[in-house]
Amino acid sequence: MFATIRRYEGVDTNRIDELNRKVNETLVPKLTKLPGFKSYTLIGADHGVMSSFGIFETADQGSESTRVVSEWLREEKLETVLPNAPKITSGNVLVHKNGVPVSV
Repeated sequence: MFATIRRYEGVDTNRIDELNRKVNETLVPKLTKLPGFKSYTLIGADHGVMSSFGIFETADQGSESTRVVSEWLREEKLETVLPNAPKITSGNVLVHKNGVPVSV
């Protein structure tokens, strides 16, 4: 398995609801159709920081997801919501364990 973490800083906190809606309605469907898709999680932190965590079967598939996300950001005109390029960390998953889902 291969994971990609994208950390976005300087997120326009006044538009978080719009971003969440667009991620659910348009980005997640694109990602789930990619070969090797395993999971995608979007994490909202304080102070205008958000991170996403995607898992794919191979490095090439993970790289393709980065291309899809970049293209999606342009298509959805989200440059003002996410004004800074993400800090990306990618690599092979060394340890992975599924457990009982946590309710929020």
